[in-house]
Amino acid sequence: MPKRLRWLIAEKDPGAGEHLARALGIGRLAARVLCARGLGDPAAARSFLDPSLDGLHDPARLLDMPAAISRLRDAIARGESILIYGDYDVDGATSVVILKKAIEMAGGQATFHVPHRLREGYGMRPEVVDAAAESGVRLIISVDTGIRAAEAVRRANERGIDVIITDHHLPEAELPPALAVLNPNRPGCPYPEKNLCGVGVAFKLVQGLLAAVDWPAEKRQRVIESFLKVVAIGTVADVVPLTGENRVIVKHGLNGLRSVRNPGLRALLDVAGFTGDSIPSATQVAFRIAPRLNAAGRMDTADSVIELLLTADAGRARELARQLHEWNVERQQAEARVVEEIVEACARSPVDDSRRALVFAADAWHRGVLGIVASRLVERFHRPVFVLSRNPEDGLAQGSGRGVPRFHLLEALEAMPELFVKFGGHQHAAGVTLAAGQVDAFRERLNAYACERLSPEDLAPEMEIDAVADLAELTEESVAEVLALGPFGCGNPLPLFAARNVEVAAPPVLWKEKHLRVAVKSNGRPLWLKAWNFAGRAPELAPGVRVDIAFSLEEDPYSAGRGYAPWAAVLRDFRPA
Repeated sequence: MPKRLRWLIAEKDPGAGEHLARALGIGRLAARVLCARGLGDPAAARSFLDPSLDGLHDPARLLDMPAAISRLRDAIARGESILIYGDYDVDGATSVVILKKAIEMAGGQATFHVPHRLREGYGMRPEVVDAAAESGVRLIISVDTGIRAAEAVRRANERGIDVIITDHHLPEAELPPALAVLNPNRPGCPYPEKNLCGVGVAFKLVQGLLAAVDWPAEKRQRVIESFLKVVAIGTVADVVPLTGENRVIVKHGLNGLRSVRNPGLRALLDVAGFTGDSIPSATQVAFRIAPRLNAAGRMDTADSVIELLLTADAGRARELARQLHEWNVERQQAEARVVEEIVEACARSPVDDSRRALVFAADAWHRGVLGIVASRLVERFHRPVFVLSRNPEDGLAQGSGRGVPRFHLLEALEAMPELFVKFGGHQHAAGVTLAAGQVDAFRERLNAYACERLSPEDLAPEMEIDAVADLAELTEESVAEVLALGPFGCGNPLPLFAARNVEVAAPPVLWKEKHLRVAVKSNGRPLWLKAWNFAGRAPELAPGVRVDIAFSLEEDPYSAGRGYAPWAAVLRDFRPA
């Protein structure tokens, strides 16, 4: 049953929406959403509605980019062995794919190493550097990792290996002693887009490398657009804001999925249900494609993802895509078991306002699912959550945390560094390793830190509503304009609307025992809404009752395929009018 939410209606000045609608020649509904999201200036709104590839910033604006390109070009020219050191999530794996492919297209050779989540854990390790040195590697490029790997970089320097770091995570006070550190979040970096994910930063290195290759401009542009398909998937999967340069990447990358020749990407789309000309939205990438890719690194090794996206063998691609699908099923089952165990524990010891940050730990929880379990628990409890798995063999507890908007996870960890063997991350997501005996101290310290910074009001679930709408405004044209504000995701969520004092027009229809279809009307205009998991509130929706509704407008390919409207209204909450 959905929680009762506090509605935050953003619309302040209806006149601003009218002005923007006239300036852009669009309907008032989409214009009011743009105004609610700080895009009331016509020029800014136009740029948002039509994100051009010209919105990709010059890679040279990243500090150390010239040195990185120079060293990489020298390595390619001399035929040096290059090692790409990645991470095991979608962001890291897609980073490896695009950088390896770009190096090979530029005439070089590159191998890669992605750590095994359970055996090696996150981050660069000195022993891997030693093995690389023994095999003749003289250049290591990290992707989606490395910004806190000072020990591994020092070892590389000792072994005569240059290191280029590409990362987006927040650095420590002192950067690793690498030849180049490409990170828009490092101090003093003038790069304007601070919200790039790991594959976004790796893509800037690819852009810089290909700009130095003697190719016709047409070929360079074609190759860049081809890379954007993979970069878009990694960007959506890493849940960074889909605004600014990320919006350009995802908009053009997803559009490029209309034409896919890469056998692995084609097989992945097929196994996720996108056959023929259908292409996934950003939301569908997040819920149907990214989990299958992430499952490899969670349940086994991310090497399978890299092989999938690099293979030219269609048969092998189909085999790998099926394996990812099976791992994803295993991941879902493991995740459900951990969530169920924690929820049962919370039923015995309820979470109240005195517990403003939560730490859950147990022996032998599958470490590959702890981050996504933490996300599920944040959705349920609306406060920061860490989920840890204790390993009796080495005496360590490892796990992941997820945060809420008004709380900075990494700053919280930096306030108690003595508790950890290692830690890292950013504002909304972090990982930790600590002695199992320190888990209780971590729980107490984190909660005390959160109690100083989060009020009970900060823990209340909220719903940000973009605009108040009349049902009569919901036309095919106006809904299409609202949907054109996508791709939707972090930083650019699906627009939410409120309609006031509407009448329930018929008894709600129960669907699959837990969902409803709800009919409402206002001034003669009817509207059917899908109401996921609202069965428990059906008695509040008797015919004739007047309510305020909060709803979203979403694409509905199933309806479109049957010849009906290509969109649906989805009930998100309601309250007495």
